[in-house]
Amino acid sequence: MNRFEYVRPATIAEAIAAASMPTSAYVAGGTNLLDLMKSDVFRPDRVVDVSKLPGLDRIEPLPDGGLRIGALMRNADLAHDREFARSYPAIAEALLSGASAQLRNAATVGGNLLQRTRCGYFYDVASACNKRQPGSGCDARHGENRLHAILGWSESCIATNPSDFCVPLVALDAVAEIEGPTGRREIAIDDLHRLPGNRPDHEHALEQGELIVAVRLPGEAARFAQHARYVKVRERTSYAFAVVSGAAALHIEHGVIRQARVALGGVAAKPWRARAAEAVLANRAADPAIFRNAAEAALADARASGDNAFKIVLAQRVVERALVLALAGTPGRLPALPASPFATVAGVLDNA
Repeated sequence: MNRFEYVRPATIAEAIAAASMPTSAYVAGGTNLLDLMKSDVFRPDRVVDVSKLPGLDRIEPLPDGGLRIGALMRNADLAHDREFARSYPAIAEALLSGASAQLRNAATVGGNLLQRTRCGYFYDVASACNKRQPGSGCDARHGENRLHAILGWSESCIATNPSDFCVPLVALDAVAEIEGPTGRREIAIDDLHRLPGNRPDHEHALEQGELIVAVRLPGEAARFAQHARYVKVRERTSYAFAVVSGAAALHIEHGVIRQARVALGGVAAKPWRARAAEAVLANRAADPAIFRNAAEAALADARASGDNAFKIVLAQRVVERALVLALAGTPGRLPALPASPFATVAGVLDNA
């Protein structure tokens, strides 16, 4: 590991000032950054520890009925908060499907939003990777790529975003609150991550020194609480990233889907909001017969990036399954295997 300066600021302003140097990085739980540093994938000259900043580890109700979640809130604490899980069950299910219990106890909300791809070529410093070293090429393009992107990819990069948490956040119009050298701003989670284009190293919309301080969920997102689910297909049931995942949320009145929200994970360099699928479902009778059409609309622009054509069909099936489960209704208790397509409805993780 290369030598680096370690800084632990006492305030947000001090943190931003310390991280304004181009070769600096924030660390909180460290569940991704430390792996990158140990693998020599990322070599910051300064690490700014924000884990002790005051006031960023709480949930606050908002006047519109929504919630403000501090960026230092631990994934496990958020998922197991009963009021949160009752109002936003798909997000709780997504959080509990990610990594291991030990990692969820350490990982933070802000860090989860900015975790980097798990593409094997990105982690292998002997491989060409435009994301790690701009202009070097993309060995994944013609390499082992069965798990890579089917939406929004370019010849420069076919990596995927690994976050479970971000998928339902995108579906429910969550917003990130950001503080930086030029002040405070906010950005929709749907706009936080960038597609690769010709600059896959530009992964997100944050500028140097900017710090995510909170995630905000609008009050209207809670109207989906009775019909919201997350489904995750992975190569093993636990401790694995999604091959494909999907969040579905329905607002149903008198047997009619008044609003639908659909998003996919594991298919692109960012969580993928499937607005075409939502349009198919809006103001239609709540009947599973239309879910196939919605799923096909969600993947209409998909194209294989190598040996992963199967993911297009798989993603369609994940959308259908998530919609079927959402229509059936959010269970009073989260499944024993959260988000698994093999889970029974009832489980031991109580969110009631």
